Amino acid sequence: MGQTGEDGEGLLAGVRVVDVTHMLAGPYCTWVLASMGAEVIKVERPGGGDFTRGLAPFHEGESVYFMSVNRGKESLTLDLKEPRGREAFRRLAATCDILVENNRAGAMDRLGLGWDDLRADNPGLIYASISGFG
Repeated sequence: MGQTGEDGEGLLAGVRVVDVTHMLAGPYCTWVLASMGAEVIKVERPGGGDFTRGLAPFHEGESVYFMSVNRGKESLTLDLKEPRGREAFRRLAATCDILVENNRAGAMDRLGLGWDDLRADNPGLIYASISGFG
């Protein structure tokens, strides 16, 4: 079995990750997981997705920055501020092994999507919260 997920195999083949990250630390972390074979599902906001999609430079209309740390991932749009979006997110998280988020401290808790909320549906979920600011 190879280390990278390029051939559908890898050290993390069969591991499912939900990615609620932006900028660098979080997307880089989940890109590493994807490159090792994990299935990574990136959740983006409605009306434009991850704001780094708009950062220059661009190649063929795509942000080079965004693509560099988000390649190998699937992506979907959910409005986590709306009840339907939060419910869909909870159903998704219940099917995943790992959740990675790097929002402001307490943001996921305020949405009802923090560790205490999600472990009720998925007691084995690994919940990683990353902060670029300590």
